[in-house]
Formats: sequence, structure tokens, C-alpha cells
Amino acid sequence: FFELNDLFTLAFGGVAILLIFLGIDSFDYRFWLGCGITAYGFSYFILHDIFIHRRIKRLKKPSGRYLEGITKAHRDHHKSNKREGAVSFGLLLVSQKYFKHKQAQ
Repeated sequence: FFELNDLFTLAFGGVAILLIFLGIDSFDYRFWLGCGITAYGFSYFILHDIFIHRRIKRLKKPSGRYLEGITKAHRDHHKSNKREGAVSFGLLLVSQKYFKHKQAQ
């Protein structure tokens, strides 16, 4: 159920909480950095863990051109665990090639 990259959630979540706590009195840059890290983490959890890796199986499989393209890009990202041949995965923004539909033969 848990994966190694879930440790990033703890690390970045801890940093976000600390920054929000340190900046909440004056709403300075630390507060807003913490909020930004939190917003990114939330979107990562929803898109990556729920829609792509389907950690909550009760939800139906996502459909739509955007989510299908993101899922294709993420599949390519996981094809290699080496630096050579690795494909960058930009989470919300990926190459247009993943949104093209195959022509019927």
C-alpha cells in the first residue's frame, strides 16, 4: 500500500507545516511558501495517487483526454528506473504527444 516515494509526503509535509507555522503571525513569505507546497502536494496526491495509480479502487477509472494523456506520460515515465532512457514526468504539464489519438487502421 505504501511506496518509497510516500516518504516525500512526510518530508515536504513537515517542511510545509513548519513554514506555515513560522509565517502565520505576519503572513510573510514563509506562510505562502508553505501554502504553495501544500497545494502542490494535494494536487500530486489527487492526480498521481488517486487517478494514475488508483490507490482508491472504488472510484471508477478516470476518463477524458487530459487524464488519459497524463496517464500515458506517467506510464512512459515508469518504463525505466535508470537515468538513460528515462522520460520526464511533469505531473500537470506533459508533452503534447501524449494527447494525440491513434488513427484507426
